[in-house]
Amino acid sequence: MQLEFDGAVWCWRGPAPFYFVTVPESECAQIAGVSVGVSYGWGMIPVSASVGSTRFTTSLWPKDGGYIVPIKAAVRRAERIDVDDVVSVVLSVAV
Repeated sequence: MQLEFDGAVWCWRGPAPFYFVTVPESECAQIAGVSVGVSYGWGMIPVSASVGSTRFTTSLWPKDGGYIVPIKAAVRRAERIDVDDVVSVVLSVAV
């Protein structure tokens, strides 16, 4: 399954900051439909992702009934992404 969407980058400032893009509700519904077959511990879902021309692997994190995509530091540097930037995300979920 491949999904494409735009979203704003936001930061969770814990002991180590993490940067995320929230997956829109309509895409979350599609992911939820396959999550049982692909999820591992704590509801995490492995994906291949692209932001701009940068491809990377990560896992979707469940949050508030939906999912969020962590955006790695290497991706943020390569694409010159900062908090509140709107980015286009392409996700591939192996089903």
